[in-house]
Amino acid sequence: MSNPRPVADREIQRILALVPWLVAHPGVQKSEVRERFQLSEAQLERDLELMLMVGVPPYTPGDYIDVDDDGDTITLRMADSFRRPPRLTAPEGLAVLAAGRALVAVPGSDTDGPLATALLKLSAALGNPDVDVSIGEPEYLSVIRAAVETAHEVELDYWTASRDVVTTRRVQPTTVFFAEGQWYLEAFCHAANDDRLFRVDRIRAAHTTEIRFRAPAEYELRDALYQPRDADPTFALTVDPAHRWVGEYYPTEAIEDLDAGYQRIVLRVSELAFLERLVLRLGAGVTVECLSGASEFSGAWSAARVLSRYGA
Repeated sequence: MSNPRPVADREIQRILALVPWLVAHPGVQKSEVRERFQLSEAQLERDLELMLMVGVPPYTPGDYIDVDDDGDTITLRMADSFRRPPRLTAPEGLAVLAAGRALVAVPGSDTDGPLATALLKLSAALGNPDVDVSIGEPEYLSVIRAAVETAHEVELDYWTASRDVVTTRRVQPTTVFFAEGQWYLEAFCHAANDDRLFRVDRIRAAHTTEIRFRAPAEYELRDALYQPRDADPTFALTVDPAHRWVGEYYPTEAIEDLDAGYQRIVLRVSELAFLERLVLRLGAGVTVECLSGASEFSGAWSAARVLSRYGA
């Protein structure tokens, strides 16, 4: 069984931003929606299917969001029950205000639309509390965005956290997106001769070159930050009942329930440093078996290496 949680988190955030914008723009062209929210055609169709499942008790046909999709345009209508104003306590209202402002900060959201207007009214009802929610922009984000738009190659000085090294790479930037609290660049890296994902805040320098490249006509945005490759090492982690959250939090290849609440979780890793940190965090609650690609890995060796830094 694969792990849907990282994908679901991103989809929910995006859909929460999509819904009020679509309600305010009935009959909008799908092409406009895809361009505004940086969605592929397949992603938009999945989002629309999920919206059809959003409703409130008792979940009768009239209690769900109505999506009118004629193939080229979309019209979204809220169920009548959504029109009833909710009664909130002050702490609940403050939580809604903070969450709403975070959604308005999602790229593609309408900063002057109905959600923003409702937040102004809610803020006034709460006495205009000092709640400021924004998505910060890393230093070189504007440089990367411009290179994506013009299809120019970029030379990067990039810090790789897992190895604590800074390397210089020449890349063809494909897309920039915000996910799980960070800005990311997906690009073809000449050094790796493959597509790679870069956290924009870890870029130490960025220089746009004069070299142009052919940008793809339509780009399929990734559903998760980590997309396993065939060459990535595969491990089986047997975790005790207290650490079953590992299978819910990380992308997995398979999960098997064992006796006494234990689980056997199969996953791929792109960097052994990630697995080292995870194993040290779980401590005695995990045993590790290498299935392919990195038979030299040892949790005990990793622990000994960390202890050596403390003189132990």
